[in-house]
Amino acid sequence: MSLSIRNQLPGTVTAIATGEVMASVKVSLTGGQELTAAVTLDAVRDLGLGTGSEVRALVKATEVALATGPVSGLSIRNQLPGTVSEVATGGAMAGVKVAVAGGELTAAITADAATELGLKAGTPVVALIKATEVSLAAA
Repeated sequence: MSLSIRNQLPGTVTAIATGEVMASVKVSLTGGQELTAAVTLDAVRDLGLGTGSEVRALVKATEVALATGPVSGLSIRNQLPGTVSEVATGGAMAGVKVAVAGGELTAAITADAATELGLKAGTPVVALIKATEVSLAAA
């Protein structure tokens, strides 16, 4: 199946914490970083997820925020350090490609934000992704 979601990171489920309706799924990405996805219990069952399951973490580019350094005091669980590899700026928006351990992420941010952050190839950044914005697909 082809998807329009550019960010597809392979990994392995390392832990699942379940609640009444939702589950918090920890994924060890191929590059060694950890990602947390908040998905429904139905999704966990339908995908047959368990510790050791191979998955792809899917994140829309519009759901990736960028910071120029680590951020503390924030509820966002996923903070992946990386380096900007490319910036494509249009009139209103910018597409920023970020090389992270084991892959690449694309962030769609405003052109103003890209300019204010001084983003260019080689800039170190941290990709911020809320756990509720990470979808999982069985690999």
